[in-house]
Amino acid sequence: MSGSSYQVRAYNIRHRYYVSEFLEAYRRLLQKAVDEIWAKIRWVEKRDEKGRRRLIPIIPKDNIFKNHYLRNLLMEGWGYSKHYVDSAIKQAYSIIKSWRRSYVKGERRREKPVVKRKFVRIKETLYTYKDGKIKVSIKPHEEYLEFDVSKAWFLSRARGELGELILGEKYLTVTFRFKRDEGEVKGKIAWDCNEKSLDGFSPNTGWIRIDLTKLFHIHRVYETKRGRLQQKASKKPSLRKVLAKYSKRERNRAKDYIHKLTTFIARGFKGYTHGFEHLGKNRMLNSSKEHNRNVSKSDWKQS
Repeated sequence: MSGSSYQVRAYNIRHRYYVSEFLEAYRRLLQKAVDEIWAKIRWVEKRDEKGRRRLIPIIPKDNIFKNHYLRNLLMEGWGYSKHYVDSAIKQAYSIIKSWRRSYVKGERRREKPVVKRKFVRIKETLYTYKDGKIKVSIKPHEEYLEFDVSKAWFLSRARGELGELILGEKYLTVTFRFKRDEGEVKGKIAWDCNEKSLDGFSPNTGWIRIDLTKLFHIHRVYETKRGRLQQKASKKPSLRKVLAKYSKRERNRAKDYIHKLTTFIARGFKGYTHGFEHLGKNRMLNSSKEHNRNVSKSDWKQS
C-alpha cells in the first residue's frame, strides 16, 4: 500500500532589520522556560540500556503546569506578541527532550541546557502572506517586519504551503511543507560516515563511495596554521584576531564544501530516501591523540 510523507524545504532571505534586542529578549524568555521545566523535572532511579541503575529524568507534561503556570509566568513583563510565549514553551520542551534522549544514552551530563543562539521560530499565527509579501508581527498593532519575496529566486522551485519562519540577526529562513507520494521513492540508501569517505549502499545502486579527502584536508590545513600561531598568540594578544579569522574561514569553507556535497547527493540520487547513522564523537575517542584529532576534525553532524 502506498503511503505519504512530508518534506520541508528551507530558503534564506537576507534582511537589514535591527532585531538584536528582540532576539535577545526571546533568548532570555526561552532560557526562562527551560529553567522552569528543568526545576520541575523528577528524577527516578531506573536501569538504563546497559542495565546500570541511574537516575532518569521525568519531564513535566501536565496541562496545568504547561498551559497555565508556565505560560502565565512567561507572559509577565513580555512586551511582544503573546504567541511568541507559546513558541518559546514548545521550543523549550523540544530542547529538554533532546537533552533527555542524549542523557539516557550517556552522551550528556546532568546539566541544564543553556540557550546561546539568538533566533526566533515564527509560527503561522504570527505572520501573514499576501501578494508576495510576508508580514511578521513583533508587537501587536504596533511593530511589524515586512519581507517582499515576490521576486525571490526560490518561488519557482518552492512546493507546498508556506510553513514556519525562523528569524535571525541577518537572515529570515522561509520553509515550505509539502506531501510526497511514497510511490515516487526509488529506494533507500544507508550511509556510513567515515574519516575520509562517505559510503552508501542500496540494493538498487550497489555500493557508493564519496571521497572526503578534500574536506579532511581543509581542517588539517587550518589546524596546522593555528598550531603555528597559538604559542605566539599567548605572548602577543593581537594575534588572537588572526586565530579567530582562521577558525571562521575554516568553518565557512567546510560549510561550503558540505553544501555542494549534499546538493550533489540530492541531485545524483533523486527520489531516494537517505539514512545516516547517529554518531557521537565522545563515544569514538580513545587513547590515541592522532585518532582523537582526526575525529574532532570530522563533520558527521553536517554531512
